[in-house]
Amino acid sequence: MHYLIGDLQGCCDAFERLLAEIGFSPSRDRLSVLGDLVNRGPQSLTVLRTVRALGNAADALLGNHDLHLLAVAHGVRPEHASDTLREILDAPDREAWLDWLRQRPLALMREGWLCVHAGVSPAWSAALTLALAAEVEQLLRGPDLGAFLPLMYGNQPAAWRDDLQGPERWRHVINVLTRVRFVHGDGALDFKAKEGAGAAPPGLVPWFEFPQRASRGTPIAFGHWSTLGLVNRPDLLGIDTGCVWGGALTAVRIDGGRREVIQVRCEPAQQPG
Repeated sequence: MHYLIGDLQGCCDAFERLLAEIGFSPSRDRLSVLGDLVNRGPQSLTVLRTVRALGNAADALLGNHDLHLLAVAHGVRPEHASDTLREILDAPDREAWLDWLRQRPLALMREGWLCVHAGVSPAWSAALTLALAAEVEQLLRGPDLGAFLPLMYGNQPAAWRDDLQGPERWRHVINVLTRVRFVHGDGALDFKAKEGAGAAPPGLVPWFEFPQRASRGTPIAFGHWSTLGLVNRPDLLGIDTGCVWGGALTAVRIDGGRREVIQVRCEPAQQPG
């Protein structure tokens, strides 16, 4: 059985309860966490230990909070007041954990589902999404990580072009895969609006509602957008259900054409603000 799991964000107690609820067995089952393993919850290091201990039974995507941890650790970004990364940063084996984290992918195909943390550009097919993710993954895993991390910050370019090269190309890919929620009518990314889909500001649509989206027809699963709540459509799964805010942690079984949603309620670790 293969399960997708939404954003953990350092909420390991809820993660362990969810694994117990689904009767997860590493010898039989597989799971894929859709990014944001760490931050804002109280147990980020424990989450990393728990996921890694599952070995080949588990994989995990990189989310924006995971990339933020790498940036803070390399002195590229300051810690935020709401961050809960200090346990990792102060761990005697921190370098091992940071190295393990940067080996995680930005996109995966699992049981016919394209899995990303945040979204997919309207201009990208599933195959292009995976190819672009692989480009950036090589940079994150390479010897020049400290030089690369500063390049990934910024909101421009907002629109994809096939001729984008270098830092502009990589930054756009990271912004799509780990940050996008809404897009403009021309497909350009917007980073101001964070409301649910029903409260879209004028001129914006959720990335997955964009007309003529090139990935339409490929089932896509994502996290990142807690104000959406659970999205459960035949070809779309949105499973960040706000565990860290006191919502739920969600798993969805996807193997064999099945669709089974399992949730556990969560205690709030922080208040939205």
